[in-house]
This record gives sequence, structure tokens and C-alpha cells, in this order.
Amino acid sequence: MRYKPIFQSVLKDVVPSEEERDKVLAEVKSFMSSFNGQLVRVCSDARAFLGGSFAKDTWLSGDYDVDIFVKFSFAQHNQNLSDLLEKALKLWSSERIHGSRDYFWVRNSIKYELVPVLDIKKADQAENVTDFSPWHVAWVNKNGKNLKDDIRLAKKFCKANHCYGAESYIRGFSGHVLDILIIYYGGFLPLLKAARNWKPKIILDYNNIYKGKALLMLNRSKTEGPLVLVDPVQPGRNAAAALTQENLDRFVVAAGKFLKKPSAVFFMEKPVDFAKMKGYLIKISVETLPDKEDVAGTKFVRAFEHVRDQLSEFQIKDSGWLWDKKSSGTWWFLFGKKQLSADMDWMGPPVKISDAVKKFKKIYKKTFVKKGRVYAKVKRPETVPEQVLKRVLNEDYVKSRVKSAR
Repeated sequence: MRYKPIFQSVLKDVVPSEEERDKVLAEVKSFMSSFNGQLVRVCSDARAFLGGSFAKDTWLSGDYDVDIFVKFSFAQHNQNLSDLLEKALKLWSSERIHGSRDYFWVRNSIKYELVPVLDIKKADQAENVTDFSPWHVAWVNKNGKNLKDDIRLAKKFCKANHCYGAESYIRGFSGHVLDILIIYYGGFLPLLKAARNWKPKIILDYNNIYKGKALLMLNRSKTEGPLVLVDPVQPGRNAAAALTQENLDRFVVAAGKFLKKPSAVFFMEKPVDFAKMKGYLIKISVETLPDKEDVAGTKFVRAFEHVRDQLSEFQIKDSGWLWDKKSSGTWWFLFGKKQLSADMDWMGPPVKISDAVKKFKKIYKKTFVKKGRVYAKVKRPETVPEQVLKRVLNEDYVKSRVKSAR
């Protein structure tokens, strides 16, 4: 099998060694022991448990983002669990992250994400989507116990091809989505082969809950994205609802290229090499707002997308953004040509609407007809990207979303 040697070489780098595993897990255990000691003082029947990729044993070497579920008994369902958790974190420097239920980050050599959840026994007891998180872990450990390395390959592949991350400013494949996809298809290679043939809209229902009628039976707001992935433990939820078409396309294109010409290069995270870009390159230095990472990042990306849309008349060969997740970022645009013609075709009404055509011709003296419409030649207001950028970077939409862009 020509793929096997490549997968084995990648796994040597991404599967934690026994030494790394012992060292990291010892530190995690120590933190959780200390935290649980403080937690019981705040709420006697609450306990913290390992969650996410560390509980599923799908974490990557060198990647120490540890999810911790702080379970509160159902008796606390009428209390603010986030406030209770915050009281238990007074001994640590923590950052409160706003969400459907607020959670917390504690950072040292390891980044801990502490998520308050109700210890539910039945689905109808859940008050928040996060209450199902421990169920997700149990589902993966039961159904994907022989696919842990396949999940690692999928994560590394998506990271290298810039389509991984559940953050709202990325809107890529989350770890949870990749877990479900790997288990649905039975491995990483089957997933790539299936993705190569995906056609919109993709509907995947592991338990066949909707008998092929998910689009009709799910709430419309949950099926707007390009991939409808019925959550196996929350059938009313599309696990991939946040995934954008752009990130799905990145994955599909990379899958096709890998299958055509397999190489470990597809798993290597490479920095953007501006020196090798051919065309007319413009880079914009950006300072993000002093806000929470997810908030600042989302505004940074939304502003980038707005600027890119404003440049759409130009031939954009490629574009992207870089951000240090603190304050410094870059937007970049690569153009096929740096200047547009001095004149442009201004579209008027259909020729069959005679009154509108007469009014149009009074305004524009030199007109012509193309494909059943009347047009006029007008002077183009902006012929080079710099002119567009000078205007758009001073718009309120951009200025309200980043601190500076120049």
C-alpha cells in the first residue's frame, strides 16, 4: 500500500512518545488534583474530569490544549455554573471566555480550557450544548477505539492545509467533526477518498436517524452550511454547522492532490513564503483590538473578508491572513495584474424597457447594447488596488473591527 509508509512517518511525529505522554499527563493530573481540592470547597458535589482529545487519546505531540469538564450535579441546574467555576479558580490566573455558557482558560506550560457542564443522565436534562461534551468523549472512545491514529492524521492534515479549528474566526473542521467523519468512514484514507467525490450538499447521518431526510426534518438554520453532519449524540444538531465552504473546499482540494500524488508534504505546516509568490503582492500590517482572542480574531477576519470583497474587481490570484493571536496581524493579496483599464462598462436597463433606456441615455451620451441590455462607457474611479485600499481601510466597517490597518 503506497500510503502506509507516509502515514507511518507522519505518525512518528504526531503520536506522543511515552516520555512526553508521562510528563504531560503527570502535570495535568497535578493541576486537576489541586483544582478539585479547591472546587469541592465551592461546590461539594462538583468534580473536574479530563475531556477533549486528552480523554480520547487523540492529542498531537507538542499540542497541549487540555479540555477539562467541570461537572456539576443536576441539583445545580438553576444556578450560574460559570460563576461557581470562577469562584473555584481564584487561586489561578484565569480568563473568562463568553459563550452560550461562559468557560475559562488557565495558561502555564499547558493551556487548560475549563468548561462547566451539568452531569446529565438523560438528553432532556441538558440545558446547554456543552452538557453533551462528556457524551461525545464516551461515543468516540466506544466507536473509534481503533481509529485514534486516523483521527490524529486527519487533524494534522487539516492543520497543514489551513482548514482546522472550531474558533469563530477560523470556522474550519473542529476536532469533534473530524472524530465523527473518521468513525463514519472507518478511517483517514476512506475519508479522503469519499471527500474527493463529495457533492453539495453533503449529508452524513451516522445513526441514520433521519432516513435520508435530514434536510427536511432538521431546523433550516442548522442546514445552511455545505456539510450537514448529524451529531450522533445530539441528533437535532449539525456538528459541522460552523464549517465554511472555503474551508471545505481547501480540504477537498488537498484530499484530491494527496490521493493523486501521495506525500508527507501534505502534513507539514508551512509558513507563507511571500518571496516565492508570482504577481503583484500587497501586504497590510494590522493591529487587532485589545479584546478576547475569539472576539478580536473574528473581527480581524471579518474586516479582512470585507477588504477582499472590495478588491474583487481586480484579479486576485490568492489572499490570506496571518495573526499571532495577540495583537499583530497581516492581510495579504496577490494580484495577477496591478492596474485596470481607465474605462469600464456601466450596466443599464434591458432594451425592452424603453422609458428606462431613454432616461439612461440622457445621463450617458455614449451607449451600446450587449446581451439585451444598454451599457455606457464611464471613467473607472479606481484603477489600482492601492486606491481601493486607501478608501476601504478608512471605512467605519474596518476601523471598528481592527485597531489599525496600514
